[in-house]
Amino acid sequence: MKSKYILSTLLFFSTFHTCFAQNVRFPTEGVIEYTKTVNMHALIKKNIASLNNSMYQQAYEAYKKSQPQFKTLKSTLTFGRNKTLFSPLAEKQTASNGFFGDEPAAKQINTIFNDLGAGLTTSQKLVYEDTFLVKDSTRKITWKITDEMREIAGYNCRRANAIILDSIYVVAFYTDQIPVSGGPESFSGLPGMILGVALPHENTTWFASKVTDAAVPANILVAPTKGKAMDVKGFRIFVTDALKSWGDYAKSALKAFML
Repeated sequence: MKSKYILSTLLFFSTFHTCFAQNVRFPTEGVIEYTKTVNMHALIKKNIASLNNSMYQQAYEAYKKSQPQFKTLKSTLTFGRNKTLFSPLAEKQTASNGFFGDEPAAKQINTIFNDLGAGLTTSQKLVYEDTFLVKDSTRKITWKITDEMREIAGYNCRRANAIILDSIYVVAFYTDQIPVSGGPESFSGLPGMILGVALPHENTTWFASKVTDAAVPANILVAPTKGKAMDVKGFRIFVTDALKSWGDYAKSALKAFML
């Protein structure tokens, strides 16, 4: 009798597991929608802190009264066949973005194609009126995976931490239920898709709002081709030289352009 009970229990859990597994999808192709959120009040306050200029302080106070604290921007990540294409969506035009409307960190300047198998990245970068095409090896990020979990867009995600560009602290949340080692912007290298990224000290986050599991035509996953071609080192030298007269404010702009 006891053996029959054990057998029935095993059959029940086996059937339950099979049914559950049939309802869990592990997409290898599709489109992810992200929302980038920037705390503009905190970002601007930090950027003007060292300027010691009353004009900037007055402009900041006026900005806080006329503009929302948080700016949101939309983007998509198309993925399939171990390739990803991150594309910003056009920003809604408003009557005025205020005195600080051109903050590079509050824009979306990158269209990024990653060939994860080959370890190659092509980034089209908009730097004010100029367009650059930066081709180089995919950024290597040394992630430290933690036990913290959270749900994003219906997927269970695990937290990982890292430092990029020598000083930017990154918190990422990835899911192994999407077995593609990609993510928004230039973030990748985890054992699954990155659905959430926070840069706490840069006052910026990216979080997925929707994942669409669908076949992606091969002609969609292609690298951008327009822009002045250079590698990452050459681009950094160019931007650093262009910003050399900006003083301390150049540090924030350089981070945004190099991201």
